[in-house]
Amino acid sequence: MAKKIPFNVVFASDEDPGFPASELNTHGPTVHGWRSAVDSGVSTHDIILRFHQPAKIYRIQLLAHQYLIPEKVELWLHYSPKSMPSTPSSQYFDFLGFVALADNANTNYKSRELQSVTVNPRRGTHLKLRLIGVHCNELNSTQQIALIAVNVLGEDLETAALNEGDEHLATESAPIDTATGELALASICDDLLFSMYVEESIVHYIRELEQRKIKAVSMERFEYARKLKLCMTALRTAGERLGRYALAKRQAVQQEDFSAAKLRKEQIEMYRACVLKQLQVEQLLENDGALSQNDQSCEIYAGGKPSLPAAPSLQDVAHALAEAVSNPKSSSVQLEKSPSHEVAIVAPVAALHLHAKSHDELPQSPRLPMASRHSSPMSSRQGSLRRRNKSAPRNSYEDYEERAIPTLRHSNTNEFLRECQGNALLEADPNRSRSRLNDRERRQAALPILVFGSELVELFYSRQFQDREDGLVRLRSFLKEQETDEAASNEHAASPNKVARSAALLLHRAVRDAVYSVFNQATETVRVLFLEYVPGRVSPNEVARCVDRLLPELLAKSGDPSARLHTLAQHTILSIAACPQVAEQHLVAPALSRSVGSGTHQRLAMSRLQMLEQLVNTQGISTDKHSGLTCRALSDCGCSGIHHPAEPVRKVAERILLLVYKVNPRLVRKQLPPDDDITRRNLLYRQLFTEFDKLDLERKQELLEVHNSGNDAELMQPTTSTDASRLLKSKSGMALGASVVDNGYVSCNGKQQYNEQLKRSMQSASNSRKGSATNSESTEETTPKINCMFCGWSCPGSDAGQLDRHYWKTCPFLTKCPQCSQVLEVAALNYHLINECEAKESYVVCARCTESVHKQLYELHQMEDFCRELKTGAARCPLCHDDVHLPLDGGWKLHLLSAGGCPGNIRKRNLKKSN
Repeated sequence: MAKKIPFNVVFASDEDPGFPASELNTHGPTVHGWRSAVDSGVSTHDIILRFHQPAKIYRIQLLAHQYLIPEKVELWLHYSPKSMPSTPSSQYFDFLGFVALADNANTNYKSRELQSVTVNPRRGTHLKLRLIGVHCNELNSTQQIALIAVNVLGEDLETAALNEGDEHLATESAPIDTATGELALASICDDLLFSMYVEESIVHYIRELEQRKIKAVSMERFEYARKLKLCMTALRTAGERLGRYALAKRQAVQQEDFSAAKLRKEQIEMYRACVLKQLQVEQLLENDGALSQNDQSCEIYAGGKPSLPAAPSLQDVAHALAEAVSNPKSSSVQLEKSPSHEVAIVAPVAALHLHAKSHDELPQSPRLPMASRHSSPMSSRQGSLRRRNKSAPRNSYEDYEERAIPTLRHSNTNEFLRECQGNALLEADPNRSRSRLNDRERRQAALPILVFGSELVELFYSRQFQDREDGLVRLRSFLKEQETDEAASNEHAASPNKVARSAALLLHRAVRDAVYSVFNQATETVRVLFLEYVPGRVSPNEVARCVDRLLPELLAKSGDPSARLHTLAQHTILSIAACPQVAEQHLVAPALSRSVGSGTHQRLAMSRLQMLEQLVNTQGISTDKHSGLTCRALSDCGCSGIHHPAEPVRKVAERILLLVYKVNPRLVRKQLPPDDDITRRNLLYRQLFTEFDKLDLERKQELLEVHNSGNDAELMQPTTSTDASRLLKSKSGMALGASVVDNGYVSCNGKQQYNEQLKRSMQSASNSRKGSATNSESTEETTPKINCMFCGWSCPGSDAGQLDRHYWKTCPFLTKCPQCSQVLEVAALNYHLINECEAKESYVVCARCTESVHKQLYELHQMEDFCRELKTGAARCPLCHDDVHLPLDGGWKLHLLSAGGCPGNIRKRNLKKSN
């Protein structure tokens, strides 16, 4: 039968110093495994294992890491007799095959993949693992790969088979278990899935029990064999629990929390001793000879499966140690019975006896069937503990931990418990009027009790709202006093991060309170926490954790039917957003700028949009895509809000869209239906587009005033100035295109709209000519004239189409975008390509000359002679790449309209030809 082949790692191409390849030599819950070097840059890694003696190989098992995963693992085998020296350089390996590993994305990188490869019987002394490639994911930023464990199953080669070749072994077959069809193992402990999850000492006991079972069957002691089988099954369950405790102990050691590590160690020893005594393992091993009691039925093994004792919690361990310290001479303490007839845990490790009528099975390893769950100790106890969060599912571990331990009422060793570990919680004065915290509440408030003390925390969990108010007032004063205490630098005081985290845990409970006075005090304390205590003290990660805990509760309160509640919640959220560290990390605005669904309640949707509008007014529109206050995020939120069935919500969403439209009108119009007569039949869009037209008109008038102030000699007529800005963009990149048609302001964006506007303007001009009275005595001064507001070009007549053609083809002050063919000012071309053009993702700003350059041509652009530093007080012409000296339009007009102006302007030559 196949068994585990022991080996040692003799070669590894590289390794992380914290995770050496020697970790693969042993199996257990606490092994780290091998990990490649950080950013080694090597795509292939070799690991060579040497067996303790030549072996016949049947199966190879590999346990991969949860996110440091190689793409595939190649298996190579080598055989060299003991008489021949062997080194990694002189070995010749035979290729067995490879194993492809999954990227583990479907499990969110939380599960480990176990690959078992069955090979034809081959003899070997060395096994080489070649790990190739790496599965990239967000958790593996260092491009490392890892291997948690390797297991080789086979048999030792007999002396006669050492000189035989693999051809003789190929005729043989691996031993198969007829019941399961799998490889027959000498012991269940040899399987990698067993040895990696069961604590080492329990594995040793199970191996001995297996040998006893084989002897019992050969001697026909079937009752004894049945007990051994049931005992091994129960020991496996207990061993997996002990393995998890060992992992927790190792984690505590890594974090240098030695008090918790000490408690974990005592917890492991206490539970192991209880299990061995409960299952009568020493009696079943028969180290002193056969025992007649093993051949007789007993109560513990009468049923189908023996029950395991209840595992001691860390509080139980701490109290047991406290009793041992207070009574050093007594080796045991009498046990008291709880109302449910369970045995309480008070004895020290040497004389600890745990018995429980029921036990919650823990989950076993992936390949093993889940054990049936028994009734919880809570089910047999009269009464029940009130659940603080009724929406949260009950956990079997919590049910199991919530047993009443009578001896806790008699423990007065609070200082020892505080010194032992953070979860050993303190009991207050037994004569106080307020109710004590139960076990579940103590676990929830473990950190606040260490920071603020049990007396303050009990106020938050009190049933009297006056106590809860008093607790909030005391917490607020504690946070304010920390400023003066911080100067003293008390080494025993808690760090600001722990204080903030503890305060957030208590405030999370307080902001959900149904009493208004308590909620009022809670919001005031939240403002003190973020505006007075957090700045300059708490780390950004801890601030983000506090906001994530409190913001969802405050958002829910912002939709409360009571006006004073949701108003107070809004002010509190805005106060949190005003905290500098919160604003830097953009923690509030993204939660407010999410799209508003039509099914969102009116009050909740309105509160969110009102707070978002307030943030835009105070913090402004940002260009950081993670801020939640970008033009796109705000326009998406506003467009979803204008379709809400409630009118007040739509009004607020319209105001948000107007704020965005002032900065980026093109983006807002792109997300709305086209501005035509059919769309304007909808009252909602008619009002919105009317407001847009007003903003466009105001922007156009401001630009006209700027141009008129720069060129006082040219006085533009009001009627022609309205038509003159069609299909244009200002220097800031804002759309100007519009025309007056039937006293209505219609925006025009693109060629199709331009043609429609051209037809309308021509019809309007012809109608005006037909309707006007022809007076033969009129002079030339009354003849209409069309003027260009940019270059000063003019022509007689009232046909607006001529001015449009001038803008579209010949005006030297304007140009076409090379990507979207939009007509705009030459001065605004660089800004348009970076911020507004449809192809803006393909352009970047040159850090040297500030021009907009295509990403694929950026390197060539920097090698050009015209790519030079921009002078102070100048702008760069995108056509000829010369510096244009400002101020305002005087420099651009001189550069574009003078006789020896811009050499790269094609329209200048076209203008001469047309003249």
